[in-house]
Amino acid sequence: MTTSAAKQPVKGPSKRSGLGISRAEARRETLAAYLFLLPFLIVFVGFVLIPMVMCLWTSFFDSTMAREDIFVGFGNYIKMFQDEIFWKALMNTALIVVVAVPTVTAFSLWVASAIYKMKSASCSFFRCIFYLPVVTGTVAVTVVWKWMFNNYYGIINYVAKGVGVIDNNVNWLGNTQTAIWCIILILFTTSIGQPIVLYVSALGNVDASLTEAAQVDGATKLQTFWKIMWPQITPTTLYILVITTINSFQCFALIQLLTSGGPNNSTNTIMYYIYYKAFKLYEYGYGNAMGVILAIIIALLSALQFKVAGKGND
Repeated sequence: MTTSAAKQPVKGPSKRSGLGISRAEARRETLAAYLFLLPFLIVFVGFVLIPMVMCLWTSFFDSTMAREDIFVGFGNYIKMFQDEIFWKALMNTALIVVVAVPTVTAFSLWVASAIYKMKSASCSFFRCIFYLPVVTGTVAVTVVWKWMFNNYYGIINYVAKGVGVIDNNVNWLGNTQTAIWCIILILFTTSIGQPIVLYVSALGNVDASLTEAAQVDGATKLQTFWKIMWPQITPTTLYILVITTINSFQCFALIQLLTSGGPNNSTNTIMYYIYYKAFKLYEYGYGNAMGVILAIIIALLSALQFKVAGKGND
């Protein structure tokens, strides 16, 4: 008995992927993606990667503008660890980081928790208010704060004397005991804008059904926040911690415009000391050596924050 149905030819392996895209089309799309990335890669290599390599290379030389570079090996690093001003700048930088990072993070989370449930108009208003110092020019912000801290007609002295906190005017930026805290206060006000906006967005994306279920089961507000909301905003918190840490380590503009590291190096930071050594005294090798150490410190702290946050999510 013969079959009437003709045998179907056996098909070879498909030249198209599971998504219906051929290998040639996939290669073209990949090439197009790299072409779109090419301008950024050129800028990154030219203005980030190459300067980093040059910074590391120059740190092994006694490099100035007056003569040819002289290879000194680890001489700049040895000199740096024997420099009392460097250690003072490092301690000031550490103080700024230790105080600014947790206070900025905690205050931003507190404000965001208070406003994220408000109506859209009210929430947007408060976000704009807190974000205003971020988009305002650093020079403008510094001029306002410098006027407020003025020794003779500043509003800080006027209010403090009015409420009886002080009897005589205080030179806030010219006192070794108060200058660094003034810098931290200004840095705090200019650093909370972005974290608040990020936290408002993160809290708004928390699954409301989970929080409602927890409240129905009798969970308190603290338990609901810690068990339900906190795990979902941990990635945002990690990002804020890393960015705030980096910004605190790189505090420079406020120092340059307000105190120039004074009085008596009480507000000197590593970033400002790098600027002073490299662009005031033209000791490029020594300045680059401090830059390498600063980059290592920031990288280690960032890695530690990622590791701790990763354990918290496990």
